[in-house]
Amino acid sequence: MPEKKTLERARQDEREGKAPTTQAGEFVREEIEHIREGKHGARSTKQAIAIGLSKARRAGVKLAPPKPGTVSEKTRRSAERAREAGEEGDTRVSPRRSRAITGVLKRESGAAASKPALARQARSAAGKRSPDERSAAAKKASRTKGAAERSAAARKAGRTRARRRAA
Repeated sequence: MPEKKTLERARQDEREGKAPTTQAGEFVREEIEHIREGKHGARSTKQAIAIGLSKARRAGVKLAPPKPGTVSEKTRRSAERAREAGEEGDTRVSPRRSRAITGVLKRESGAAASKPALARQARSAAGKRSPDERSAAAKKASRTKGAAERSAAARKAGRTRARRRAA
């Protein structure tokens, strides 16, 4: 079950007209935090993200399942079932299954949530997208950000450019 503050942040993103992927990002962030806190681990960063996306779908975020051919059919069906569960509003999981999953995840390493691991995952994901897709995403982000967020992003971009010039 996601934390109340995570659900509230996702609902806020929805009210602001942000994309389902942005809303789902709140759940992924929660999952990464859980790994860092030592609640459980994950085999890979990709698995940690997948857990967060599944939680988001079950919480009612209108996140489409992956397109055929991009992931295994089993993963696609699982995503579809999670979305259906979210639409029905039924988020209960059997306690036995919940304990079993937590037990398995507790044996995994916390390295999946390290900064280098997340950076590697982000770079490899970005590399699979075309420059046009990345540009379109950035343009959409600037449209849905408020003035304060936009100026914070501009300051961050400036720091990044300065750092890269220095290197």
